[in-house]
Amino acid sequence: MSLPEGYRIVVVPQSRAPEFHDIDSLVWASVPSPEVLAQAPPAFDWGERTVAIEHDDEMVAMHASFAFVAPVPGGTVPCSGLTAVGVRPDHRRRGLLTAMIATHFERSLARGEAISALYAAEEAIYGRYGYGRAADQLTLSVPRGAKLRPVAGSDELTVRFATVVPEVHRDLVDALHRAAGAGRPGWITRDSAQERANHVADPPPWREGGEALRIATVHAPDGSPRGYALLRRKEKWAHNGPEYSVTVKEIAALDAPAAYRLWSFLLDLDLTASVTATRLAVDDPVTQLLVEPRAATPEISDNLWVRLLDLPAALTARRYAAPLDVVLDVTDGRLPANAGRWRLVTASGTPALGEGWAANAMRTDAPADLTLDVRELSAAYLGGRSFVGQATAGLVTEQRCGAAAAAATAFGWPLAPVCSWGF
Repeated sequence: MSLPEGYRIVVVPQSRAPEFHDIDSLVWASVPSPEVLAQAPPAFDWGERTVAIEHDDEMVAMHASFAFVAPVPGGTVPCSGLTAVGVRPDHRRRGLLTAMIATHFERSLARGEAISALYAAEEAIYGRYGYGRAADQLTLSVPRGAKLRPVAGSDELTVRFATVVPEVHRDLVDALHRAAGAGRPGWITRDSAQERANHVADPPPWREGGEALRIATVHAPDGSPRGYALLRRKEKWAHNGPEYSVTVKEIAALDAPAAYRLWSFLLDLDLTASVTATRLAVDDPVTQLLVEPRAATPEISDNLWVRLLDLPAALTARRYAAPLDVVLDVTDGRLPANAGRWRLVTASGTPALGEGWAANAMRTDAPADLTLDVRELSAAYLGGRSFVGQATAGLVTEQRCGAAAAAATAFGWPLAPVCSWGF
């Protein structure tokens, strides 16, 4: 889409970062403090991946992207993580967002990034650009003292509790995060030094009246770390005594004993009334371990939104849970190269346990088995959405009986997709 007269796309070098931050504050009605910018500056790759729209030499809209390697079922794929998208309130309704998204798609494809992913501030916006809700996240509030089912081996583990020191804990958190999420679709790692530093940064404005960021680590008898929780307690006193809250920023464990030990520790902190953890996978171990799950308060919300940019590359990059031979008739109003009929067929033979079937996606003139928009295909890409459910809702049309069920089985994956941190 062409821009209105007087507007132009520009890249933003780091020297113009203050202008970029000014637009951000106008869009989001927030002003990042100098203290936050000093301790946790945005981890942008300034210049190539920070883009703005100018009007009369003044920035009026902006977006940025991260270079991710996104875990997908059975593999990984280059991913452009879209972030910091905004248009000044006095320049809205002029097609600037549509122009920026088109620029983002063009630049991402030129870099070989087969998919794009984002967190949606407003859910209604990104579907019209082909993004699908590909992962859900669980926010779980658990009362103090909630009982867990026992897990063999957890008694051998010990917990250490400390104040986060970025230079001490940055690499520990990164290593455990990578290992704990291995094999889970959507579990994007923090691959730049600035991303890793920002995740354990703790500028006072982020505390919102709570304590300094703490870390609980679980250790094996030999001292090796097996898991961690980044958390913050907030003081509250009621007529009947203390009712502190515990907010868990991130929790990761290498196995069931470590998960049990972490949650047992969190649920037994003195003075506290409840523990709330967010950005959990919907199949997080704690959902299975609670003896009385009704005592916990769950909330499901959207996590990653995904958009296939290079359809054949994206479908070939992942693996499939069952053999499949299906013709997909895809509509894509933004990227015509993805539109049309594609035959997705898995390779012959039997893959090794847990690896899934490889597949090829190729153009075909054969009759369609499923008709769908790229938005629905993108939503199903990480294995967290069912084509049968989409067909039941009228979003996918089954042209051959049984095709939706076969595709849903193949696209599904044993681990629910989730990203444990925001970008």
